[in-house]
Amino acid sequence: MADVFTTRTLDIPTGSRETVHDLTAACAAFLDEAAHGRDGLLNVFVPHATAGIAVMETGAGSDDDLLAALHDLLPADDRWRHRHGTPGHGRDHVLPALVPPHATLPVIAGRLELGTWQSVVLVDTNVDNPRRQVRLSFLG
Repeated sequence: MADVFTTRTLDIPTGSRETVHDLTAACAAFLDEAAHGRDGLLNVFVPHATAGIAVMETGAGSDDDLLAALHDLLPADDRWRHRHGTPGHGRDHVLPALVPPHATLPVIAGRLELGTWQSVVLVDTNVDNPRRQVRLSFLG
């Protein structure tokens, strides 16, 4: 049975553009304070109906490739039944079905166990919401 559950909410400015925001450093900083060298699990959760969490390579064009793929899969046009906000905003409400609003990741000896090129990112295509909250929770 786990001994400790610790949680923190991050306030992330996403601006008015579609974005892939790297959370990896914030996750590592949180674990430095919360894990104290223990093994456990880190849960990353975005409590918004129009954003998601992904584990992916960043910085080599993959961020833009993901946004381009989402644009192809979920075009910002008038096909969507959900019709408030910016034109095509209904697609933002479909995003979490493809990029889930959470990820649970292993923590070993207090460190996030990601692959060499993996990062934890917030994926936000909703240009109507310039700020997001992300909840980090460590169980270990």
